[in-house]
Amino acid sequence: MQFPLVHVSWALADNAQRPACDAFFREVFGAQTAYEILVTPETEKLGLDREESLLMIGDTMVIPIAPAGPGTVEGNPLGDMLRRSAAPGRWIGLALKVADLGKADAWFAARGFKRFHDPGMEAHYFLVPKGQMLGMRLEIVKQDMPNDPRRDPAWRPSGDHPLGIEGLQAVGVSTPSLAEARALFGNGLEWSAIGERDLPEGRCAAFAVGDTVIEALEGGPGSSAARHAAEVKGICHLVFKVRDAAAAAARLRSRGLPLIGEVEDRFAIHPDAAHGRLIWLTGQIPPGYPPVGSKLGTFSLPPS
Repeated sequence: MQFPLVHVSWALADNAQRPACDAFFREVFGAQTAYEILVTPETEKLGLDREESLLMIGDTMVIPIAPAGPGTVEGNPLGDMLRRSAAPGRWIGLALKVADLGKADAWFAARGFKRFHDPGMEAHYFLVPKGQMLGMRLEIVKQDMPNDPRRDPAWRPSGDHPLGIEGLQAVGVSTPSLAEARALFGNGLEWSAIGERDLPEGRCAAFAVGDTVIEALEGGPGSSAARHAAEVKGICHLVFKVRDAAAAAARLRSRGLPLIGEVEDRFAIHPDAAHGRLIWLTGQIPPGYPPVGSKLGTFSLPPS
């Protein structure tokens, strides 16, 4: 099953952290705000328990989410989930787009996946719990995100991006073993295997997912990737393709940001200086990887 990526989300424990987080991604990664979901007297009456900015990095939507309003009270289900998910290096998950939610639900059910349907939202999305996804929550959605610019097939991200970001190349997911990842992504979800290679963090197996790539990462004993798979689980990194890696690295260094990795391969702002997120930048396209670029604006349901 291969459908376009709608968004990548992560959690903040306290809404007071959100303005600084959003500002970092706007100033450093050139993120543009597509929409803000805020608690107001009107939305609080409707039960809104979070605040979030829908940020576009190039043509990829990333969403830092924080509890707000009723969500700040212990015992609120969404607020508690966000607080549990707010550790450094921990992400919530991915949302993928479908045209027919009923068919998608049946597809997952036929392959033995449990699904969770929020009451009243059954016509809009369902969730595949992270316990079945190596710690990554998978959201299957039919509805459009508010003010999503990618709904217009003619829309293109700005060509003068400050880091020269061309698009999202991959989403990394830590795994206890590549065999487990192959069983899930290759056999269970039927995502096409692209190939395997060694990275400094560990052995990587790549799978095509609509308009991006999942990089399953198995680290050696005692490695940070192995610790992530054992203690954190789920998404461990994003990778963005840039036009000129040396220019992007120079721009980040000029801002005094500490970098890790190799500019000739892929590099990142140290997560401690990036609100706990590991986001690689690279000028390289690994063998077999598809060209970057969201397909959301041209999406249609594949033939049955």
